[in-house]
Amino acid sequence: MAAGDASLPLVALQDGGVRHGPAPPPDLPKMAAAGLAPPLGGGSKMAGGAVEPGRVVEALELLLGRPEGPGPDGAPLRLEALRGNAAALEERLRGEPCWAALRGLRAAVLGRAPALAAGAEDVAEPGWAAACAVLALLLCLKERLAALSAAPTAPAAAPGAAPPPAADTLSAAQGRTVRRALRAAVGLGLVPYLPPGVGQRPGLPAPPPLPGVARGARLRAATAALVELAQHPALGVPLLAQHLGLLLAGLCLLGHGPAVHCEGLSEAERAQSREALQHVLDRVYQPLAVRELLILQGGPKQSPPAGEETKPALARSPAWLRRLCGQLLSERLMRPNGLQAVVRGIMEGAGGGTDAEAAAVDWRKCDAVAKILASCPQQCLSLEDYYKHVCPQILDLLHIQDKLTARQFQRVATTTLLTMVKEHPQLAEKHLLQPLLTPLLRCSDAAEIAEEDLSAGTVLVTEAELSSCVEDVFKVYVVGNDSSSLLLRSLQSVLGVVFSLYSFAKQNVSYLRSPCQEVLLWFLEKSERETSLWVLEGCVGLTSSVHRLHPQCCFRVGSEGGAAIAVKEPISDEDEALYQKVSLEQCHVESLVELLSHCQQSGLAGDFFIHCLKALTHVAVEDEAAASCGAVAGRSLLELEQHSAGQKRKLLVLQLMATLCESVSDTVFTNIAQVEEFVAVTLQRACISLARGHGTAVEAQTLSMAMGLVAAMLSGAVQLKSSDFAVLKRLLPLLEEVSCTHPDPVIQELAADLRIAICTHGAFSTETVDTAAESMLGKKLGPSRTEAGTAPCHSPGAGGALPRHGHGCSHPSASRESEEQTVHGKPSAAGPAAAPSAESLTPAQLHELLLSAYDPQVPVRAAALRSLSSLITQRNPEALQIQEKILQVFLESVQHEDSFVYLSAIQGAALLSSEYPEQILPVLLARYGRPVQGTEDTTAAVTRMKLGEVLMRITRALGDMVIKHREPLIHAFLRGARDPDSTLRASSLSNLGELCQRLGFQLGSVIHEVSSCLTAIAKTDPEAEVRRAAVHVVVLLLQGLSKKATEVLQDVLRDLYRLLKHVVAAEPDGAAVLHAQLALEELDTAVRSVLFPPQVLEKKIVVLP
Repeated sequence: MAAGDASLPLVALQDGGVRHGPAPPPDLPKMAAAGLAPPLGGGSKMAGGAVEPGRVVEALELLLGRPEGPGPDGAPLRLEALRGNAAALEERLRGEPCWAALRGLRAAVLGRAPALAAGAEDVAEPGWAAACAVLALLLCLKERLAALSAAPTAPAAAPGAAPPPAADTLSAAQGRTVRRALRAAVGLGLVPYLPPGVGQRPGLPAPPPLPGVARGARLRAATAALVELAQHPALGVPLLAQHLGLLLAGLCLLGHGPAVHCEGLSEAERAQSREALQHVLDRVYQPLAVRELLILQGGPKQSPPAGEETKPALARSPAWLRRLCGQLLSERLMRPNGLQAVVRGIMEGAGGGTDAEAAAVDWRKCDAVAKILASCPQQCLSLEDYYKHVCPQILDLLHIQDKLTARQFQRVATTTLLTMVKEHPQLAEKHLLQPLLTPLLRCSDAAEIAEEDLSAGTVLVTEAELSSCVEDVFKVYVVGNDSSSLLLRSLQSVLGVVFSLYSFAKQNVSYLRSPCQEVLLWFLEKSERETSLWVLEGCVGLTSSVHRLHPQCCFRVGSEGGAAIAVKEPISDEDEALYQKVSLEQCHVESLVELLSHCQQSGLAGDFFIHCLKALTHVAVEDEAAASCGAVAGRSLLELEQHSAGQKRKLLVLQLMATLCESVSDTVFTNIAQVEEFVAVTLQRACISLARGHGTAVEAQTLSMAMGLVAAMLSGAVQLKSSDFAVLKRLLPLLEEVSCTHPDPVIQELAADLRIAICTHGAFSTETVDTAAESMLGKKLGPSRTEAGTAPCHSPGAGGALPRHGHGCSHPSASRESEEQTVHGKPSAAGPAAAPSAESLTPAQLHELLLSAYDPQVPVRAAALRSLSSLITQRNPEALQIQEKILQVFLESVQHEDSFVYLSAIQGAALLSSEYPEQILPVLLARYGRPVQGTEDTTAAVTRMKLGEVLMRITRALGDMVIKHREPLIHAFLRGARDPDSTLRASSLSNLGELCQRLGFQLGSVIHEVSSCLTAIAKTDPEAEVRRAAVHVVVLLLQGLSKKATEVLQDVLRDLYRLLKHVVAAEPDGAAVLHAQLALEELDTAVRSVLFPPQVLEKKIVVLP
């Protein structure tokens, strides 16, 4: 195409290609009969018959020569060889009749492109001549492929057969030739005419300048031909994939470059080049266009850091080209889905694979991309318009499902969002955070739901929308881990809904539980402590610090394991509505306590526990004030509503405190300050009770425990520092008030002595303080209190736990401690193990210890029982002489209702029986076989279950020696399995299962009795839990015997198998069926191991004599 010629208008096709003008398809058969070529764009005709594409490819191979060299494209071309090949091609075109059609087609093409025709005849410039010749043949190939694609497609050879390839499809060999031709055309017709710094790739030397040549005209002709070739898919795909950057460089230079590089071009031609540039950029894959524009823009001025292995540096581009590429990149960004294209292009992840994984690791590149996206381009009208356009695309990056690119896209999106939040918080909150949290805000109690959406069953937030929202919140807040005030404030607005969802997921099977828990824990960790406490109160409804789920909304289980939010169905039954409300509140309280179990190391759990204790004290004050005001009759409606809300809050506080005392670990306090606050709150509550003139036994016991805790710390349980005493001095006013107002003189004296000990930093301590410390620690203090007091608790600075507070605050907490000690088979350092040594115990002290075992105060009684257990373990001679009395003490204490007492008794009885099984075990079996006279049935059953626990602990302690007592133990449990009480039957079966599991080969003939009993119970017992226990015995038996099951149970194996199959087929209880299936799996494994033993390949070496 000559410099003065104007290219034809471009028309986009549906398949992404581009053609010249809307011309009708040519009649190829008639034109071939007339010896004419089909019309070429504007209607010119070629001489001769129709040219096959293979003929054009053969001409390209003749012109370029056969590829030589190791690569797919062969060795670089040489101008001398091209000159000879061009002469041979011309000779063949003129001399051979079969090439006449191609000669006519080429003449028509060159007639439309005078610049290429003149260049092909230029002998002085062999490179440009070869480029023009190659471009002419490629244009001929493009015309023939376009004509073939317009022809009707031939039908398939047979029905059901694969359709034939398109008529314009090139073979693999032809494709390689076309790629070589395109490379030659670009290398000879485009690269030499680009100025330095424009489109030069790293490692390629710039071509020498050609003086006296109209570089603009030649560049215009080459780019026009290449743009026309790009219109056909068969030629455009390899051209744009391999040479897009150089083509863009040429178009940029012609359309926007300095005038000195565009001599001889008119303004209309430059405008056409600009249009062609936009058309090519709009047509190609956008990430590829972005990447090529970045390369074309060139590298930065600074050099890479020394010592780092980097890629070859990009050439420095001219200023006009850098500005143009920046403008074009901004246009790519502002297109629909342009942000994703820019990210893909910059991160070099357009092809996926290992490059995407490496880019995900390169966080510096992700941060750089985020900074680019967070900056508003100059072409945008305003910053808010840019945020409106880009922010939805940033949120879409969080939803990428491709595993290879999801990590880098999410990191870029998160970093970009956080950068925008820092730079422009108001716009970021409006266009990023609010759309991100919209599904959660839509259903909070602060939202105004439209009247038409309040119909029962209307889904406000779908499962997919809610799951996506929760996952996005987790990625932005938790993974991004930026604790700015705006992020914390925005998350707090939906934290109540997130907690409700967490509570719902905790009660159901949902994958949303883990992300909700992580979001809640992240907020509690990053927020200030006071804010965290307010939020925890708001989650359970004590305050309105967070917006909870709308009262007319509820969660529903989703079909994909998530949840959806819908409008509640109306409940006409008031009792049912009240039950659901109470159940929901209980569920929220339990979820909050479980959440706090993950916050003990940070001290939040201890602070919240103290906060609730203070609220409990306020409840006591409010009750006193309400009692003084009199009845509520005669109050206004507003006052009645306020009174009702206050009563509801009091009930929530009590419920929360009860759940905390039962569930929170005894290591909830992590420093002295928390212990001081706990004691201060306890003393304040005691002072309030004293001021009212009445007190209960529980309050007196709690007060004794609190002051005993202070006495233990002062006696050496914790290594106190000067700063710790400064904290303890806050208790002085409260201790003084207790010492003055409490009616009990012992407590008055203890409070006064504690004040003296605190003021003197422990230098002066009375016997009263030591006695209180011994009562709290459960052991005698030696001559050196520091040495004696370091066992139960270590200094917080050393990472230890503080003295347990559960003994006086809640019996269940103390019972868990005792149970934990007995399960592990060894007493705690703070328990009876630290009792007086066997050598120093006198009969009077032992008698006093026995009397303490009947003390009405629970802690004193439990400590005495544990001390007796310690004496048995130490084989104290005084204690062994009266083992019958000690056993009687243990058996009577087993009947106590408090778990702290009866668990200590169970431990002592088990220790005594394991030391003297011959004397003690028959007594226990007799008690287990018949209830105590004069007791109710329920109480007797509970006592017998406790004795069953004693028997099982003895069984574990005896180990293999239990075979000696096999018969009486099994018969006792079999008799218990026929008891009228269903709970005792289930307990006896559980004990029987564990005993059989431990006996193993030693079961003997008694297995027949066991099998008959299990079969009868599993088939006929009316209680599901008893049938479940019977099947569970079979599971334990098979698990204990493992591969030996077929040998030990060979006589009853068939009966057990039939029993299990009957349970699976006919049992209505799901848990029993599950146990039966587990037993069948164990049985299947055992039988397979016998039938198909593992093959052992061995080689025996025999040494001959």
